[in-house]
Amino acid sequence: MAERKTYTWGTGRRKSAVARVRICPGTGKFEINRRPVDVYLIEPRDRSHVRRPLEVAELAGKIDVFVNTHGGGVTGQAGAIVQGLARAIKVYLGAQPPAAAPAEGEAPGQPPAIKKLRDSGLLTRDARMKERKKYGRRGARRGFQFSKR
Repeated sequence: MAERKTYTWGTGRRKSAVARVRICPGTGKFEINRRPVDVYLIEPRDRSHVRRPLEVAELAGKIDVFVNTHGGGVTGQAGAIVQGLARAIKVYLGAQPPAAAPAEGEAPGQPPAIKKLRDSGLLTRDARMKERKKYGRRGARRGFQFSKR
């Protein structure tokens, strides 16, 4: 019987998009909603954005990434994937035994890649959301046209 893979999970959110990310040791496969990343994300900006956590943690080509995402638009989903992937990498690296003694100024037991992820802003949730529509107005802030006469 084949050996079962152990997955590490991470959840990311951006605007109204949610991404559930699973990672496991592998060859570098990257799928979003069961499609390759280059098929799902057509904007080069979004493609490079979702691969950034792997490059910062120096894990590109070493782990497989499987993403389920829904809600929002393509760019919001890409932002959610980035946060979910960074969180999954943080858990994955935290579970790995440290390779060497920490250098001076580093937290003991925390791999330097986790610090790089945090310093790059990849673990931080972007709190900007759509402002709700208010009553008596046409939108969130736009009022109706005022008529003097």
